[in-house]
Amino acid sequence: TIWPRPTSRRGIARTLIGEGRGAEQPRAGAAPPPEVAAEPVMGRSNVRVVVRARPTGSFASENFQFNEGSDSIDLRLPKDGSGGVVNNQQENWHFKLDKVLSNASQEQVFDACAREVVRSVMDGYNGTIMAYGQTGAGKTHTMTGGHVGFADRGIVPRSISQIYSEAAARPENNITIRLSYCEIYNELMFDLLTDVGVTEQSGDLHITEDAKGGVHVKGLSNPIASSEEEALHVFFQGDTNRHVAEHALNKGSTRSHCVFTIHVESRSRVESNEKVIYSKLHLVDLAGSERVKKTGTDGVTLKEASYINKSLSFLEQVVVALGDKHRDHVPYRQSKLTHMLKDSLGGNCKTTMIANIWPEAAYWKRVDSTLEAAMRESKREAESKAAAAAAAAAAK
Repeated sequence: TIWPRPTSRRGIARTLIGEGRGAEQPRAGAAPPPEVAAEPVMGRSNVRVVVRARPTGSFASENFQFNEGSDSIDLRLPKDGSGGVVNNQQENWHFKLDKVLSNASQEQVFDACAREVVRSVMDGYNGTIMAYGQTGAGKTHTMTGGHVGFADRGIVPRSISQIYSEAAARPENNITIRLSYCEIYNELMFDLLTDVGVTEQSGDLHITEDAKGGVHVKGLSNPIASSEEEALHVFFQGDTNRHVAEHALNKGSTRSHCVFTIHVESRSRVESNEKVIYSKLHLVDLAGSERVKKTGTDGVTLKEASYINKSLSFLEQVVVALGDKHRDHVPYRQSKLTHMLKDSLGGNCKTTMIANIWPEAAYWKRVDSTLEAAMRESKREAESKAAAAAAAAAAK
């Protein structure tokens, strides 16, 4: 069965908080003045790669073996008998990942993929969590969740909840939380939080960089959300504006890359200085990689597929370039997606990639290519800069 996309409406925000949740979190406070934080301490951190297998009643056990104990996956494709007696066709492939999740709950996925990244954002790091994979493999279900109930929440609602819980547990800091939601469709950028409908926007939002390498999208809405409920409402309101089309593999396939960003501004209530620590968490639902023949695309949908595959290819090129220590230039500007994520892929960041796969025999080649991309991603070392106030003071 196909995982449904959640019904997006204001009542969902109340439901996600009301079931199993406490009282509304306290107001984060007024936005601090725009002073720049002290230069953070440099560190190193590997990209974390997690593979999540979509549950299916047609699991191809003869082709896929998940080893959750060793966090590895073995793929097997029996030799084609038409190759003759002498047949050197490869039969077995082995992939070692940071984590392999098979038949995992939404809570288990969040714990394995996002909890530490979200906590690090509150400590002053930038963070990125990306869901990648073929059309219909469960990326949107992983990031947004379903509509079954509280336990079916995806990474985005759970990250919002943790952000506000962490903020409430840090009364010594004055924390302001802002949100943005951007859609990249056919290399055009749209604001999903504005009152102007997507169809009425020109898509010409521009990406700029400040003197310290920080990336900003000029003209993108960036409202303050003073409570968890307000933040959830903003997210689900924007989610209803996404481009969706029907495919042979998925009746509700998202046709764009969507980047929901939580911006955190933190200033100490205890120290007398006016330094502000800025960090952000990008939660990225990538459009499905696909083979045109498999998805039955034509016309407008074929054009969309072309842009999707091209931008995913550029993302991979950036990842490969970042992993090459002998390469000086990283081609961030080849696509809007990589340019927007520049300061959270190669600089001040913690990165988790969730490779979603569909382990059925018909999709063997797509699973293989997804795992190959995940392996290339895991070999990339990303620079991480801890920008917490205590670390900045210790560096002086």
